[in-house]
Amino acid sequence: MPIVVNLDVMMAKRKMSLSELSEKVDLTLANLSILKTGKAKAVRFSTLESLCKALDCQPGDILECRSSI
Repeated sequence: MPIVVNLDVMMAKRKMSLSELSEKVDLTLANLSILKTGKAKAVRFSTLESLCKALDCQPGDILECRSSI
């Protein structure tokens, strides 16, 4: 089952740019871009927590497990 990163959806809902989010969570634009495009191999819980705080959401709003059926 692939895990899908819906970071772009949450950013759009919060009307937040990648650079603005980068400043809030103290991650580079490059690392956030990798996460946003779904190319990341792993996400630290501390990073996920920072993203959730900045976007005022829950981890399940950012990460989604899709069935391959």
